[in-house]
Amino acid sequence: MKLNKSLLFAFITFTVFSVSGFASNSELIKEGEKIFSTKDLGNCLACHAVNGKDINGPGTMGPKLQYLSAWPEEALYEKIYNPYTTNPISAMPAFGKNGWLSHEQIQALVAYLKTIN
Repeated sequence: MKLNKSLLFAFITFTVFSVSGFASNSELIKEGEKIFSTKDLGNCLACHAVNGKDINGPGTMGPKLQYLSAWPEEALYEKIYNPYTTNPISAMPAFGKNGWLSHEQIQALVAYLKTIN
């Protein structure tokens, strides 16, 4: 049953992304960057460094974010929405499933992440 729900969610997510083409929208990318770096929103910088850069202090718990432009949008979305789908022991919180980020905020975040090479 869990597999069916995951497959349905992946299909819906893929459909939304393929129809919207949101990754090319500069406003969405700016909003995603804001979510990425704002403590009261995504606060991704608390655990992730960008483009393989080493940073002092926070940003060392999660993997360095690089080459994300090659990732499928639906995979990035799912990783943010519910990382436990692909990694049941992930330390990353389920931002979407827990209601911390909306569907639109996750879309914006994915648009920004797709700019990271």
